[in-house]
Amino acid sequence: MSNKKNIVYPYMPNSVDSIKKEMMDELGIRSIDELYSYIPKQLRFQEKLNLPEPLLSEIELKEHVEEILSKNISCDENINFLGAGCYRHYVPAICDEINSRSEFLTAYCGGTYSDHGKCQAIFEFTSLMGELVDMDVVGLATYDGGQATCTSLRMANRITGRNELLVPRTMNPEILSQLRNYCDSMTITLINFNPKTGQIDLNDLKNKISENTAGVFIENPSYLGFIEEQGEEIGKIAHEHGAIFVVSADPSSLGVLEAPVNYGADITCGDIQCLGMHMGYGSGQSGYIASKDKPEYIMNFPNHFYSLYENDKGEFGFSRSLNQRTSYGSREKAVEYLGTNTGLWAITAAVYLSLMGPEGMYDLGRNIMYKSQYAIMVLSEIKGLKVMFSDSISFKEFILNFDESSKTVEEINKELLNRGIFGGKDLSKEFEELGNSALYCVTEVTRKSDIDKLANELKGILG
Repeated sequence: MSNKKNIVYPYMPNSVDSIKKEMMDELGIRSIDELYSYIPKQLRFQEKLNLPEPLLSEIELKEHVEEILSKNISCDENINFLGAGCYRHYVPAICDEINSRSEFLTAYCGGTYSDHGKCQAIFEFTSLMGELVDMDVVGLATYDGGQATCTSLRMANRITGRNELLVPRTMNPEILSQLRNYCDSMTITLINFNPKTGQIDLNDLKNKISENTAGVFIENPSYLGFIEEQGEEIGKIAHEHGAIFVVSADPSSLGVLEAPVNYGADITCGDIQCLGMHMGYGSGQSGYIASKDKPEYIMNFPNHFYSLYENDKGEFGFSRSLNQRTSYGSREKAVEYLGTNTGLWAITAAVYLSLMGPEGMYDLGRNIMYKSQYAIMVLSEIKGLKVMFSDSISFKEFILNFDESSKTVEEINKELLNRGIFGGKDLSKEFEELGNSALYCVTEVTRKSDIDKLANELKGILG
């Protein structure tokens, strides 16, 4: 290792010999090899790292990175109809302005003893989310909507002491994969759906639910876009058998759709990426969990609660409540482990919700609903494709089936991309029973002209 060519990288100060020597002197070692002496030599990488020669000037480095980035194909220069869990919503400039402030921009959520402003911002998030979902208890944001779902169903397991979960066959397959991992000690049973509407088959639910069922779970709107219209009946069936009814709800829909608690949900969960977060290839994901104000629910939340306190001088402060529930308070004896590094997204969501207000969320939901129905109407007239589950109302997403066409979804999407359009997500492998189908998405940023262009291009491709 010591015979390798020494390269000094201008953006890596520790590569300078004098700085290396100063650090080694402080550590009391004479070589870098000595630093790694605890690792057996046969396990150490013996070759030279394949690093490029350094670009010594800032302008060269900038041009090099921009050249790499220019190879990306993004939604900025293409029309986007992809969704399936990560959505292109409008992000108000104030969301980026506030979440980039130095007092907020950190992966660590901070302590109540120092970060009073951050604690207040997260308290506002939980309060605003509580209003949106019409529930009393909301915890700190989770890693993503998938973890929120998994934790909600683990809560159902802990509260009831039962070991079986019932989930829809139309469930988001990525979240189902997370659930199988997170709840591997539990039995997960899929509930069939009506092939015409996508709605849960209530008879199948009644046949599969038992006295060992901890929770019944639905997504509303569903992963496949349709609105589940039987929420009240599903909740009633769950409660008749002593099970907990868990609903994953898209916050962008709650300005126009009923909050799940009002048709029987005991726990509401979901993703908050739609609340002021950019699409970022995996970043900008965070989730929420909310429940009724009951001790058995509260004590089984693994994440922090933020509460407002008033002292005898009339001064207000913010604190974490019932910290003994969490892995911060009880370590391995806690109900579940938690992380705090999505606290920044909780603050972002709070900014978004405070900016939008009730009327703004109503306008958002109505806008998406209108555009969804317009897209379905226009596309259903194209020969060679069929809108699936047309007997149900869809919000934001819907399925196009191309069985009557001679082309696969993959081939259609390639042709669409050549014409500047991201087509829908291919469902043919995840949902074989739906045939040659794709999941299309529209949001408030989708223009009428975008939908018309998609329709015209599909006519040409299928023609």
